[in-house]
Amino acid sequence: MTSPRVVRCPQCGEESLWAPENRWRPFCSERCKQIDLGCWATDSYRIPVQEDAGEAGAEFQEPTSRA
Repeated sequence: MTSPRVVRCPQCGEESLWAPENRWRPFCSERCKQIDLGCWATDSYRIPVQEDAGEAGAEFQEPTSRA
């Protein structure tokens, strides 16, 4: 029989059981899960974006008036 896998909680770093018995996996508790969800909801976590020189808006020019 294999012993249950133990991983680090992504929020607090404490040990967390990686098994169906842990309702909040990979987190160690509901609190850590809610803190992480709150960080995503408030845009504290962001995926970095690298803009290309040819993307829209990179070479934006004001329209000239036809007066």
